[in-house]
Amino acid sequence: MDLELQKFKADFFKALAHPLRIRILELLSEGDKNVNELQTLIGAEGSSVSQQLSVLRAKNIVYGTKEGNRVLYSLRDPMIIDLLQIARQIFNNHLIDAITMLDKFNGDGGKDEEVQN
Repeated sequence: MDLELQKFKADFFKALAHPLRIRILELLSEGDKNVNELQTLIGAEGSSVSQQLSVLRAKNIVYGTKEGNRVLYSLRDPMIIDLLQIARQIFNNHLIDAITMLDKFNGDGGKDEEVQN
């Protein structure tokens, strides 16, 4: 059972492992959108947005609802929003650690403003 759960988690994170898919999820966390809206907001080709939505649909991360001749995409689980926020916090923590390390390496706490000739 644990191996199945670990495989599910690995497959889930693989589905998230693309910058365009992350951006799509961030936009869908603001509300449901169709491909044209996503394409406009992202500034990417419609085919690449559709391709990434297909991956997210296959992993049950998003779903589409037909509205006339358009499909409106939504997050399957609102906890994806929390996951994206936590990932951002982890990134910020790593960034803060890197800045602190650079400040220590420079030995000036980042306050060295002298220009050397």
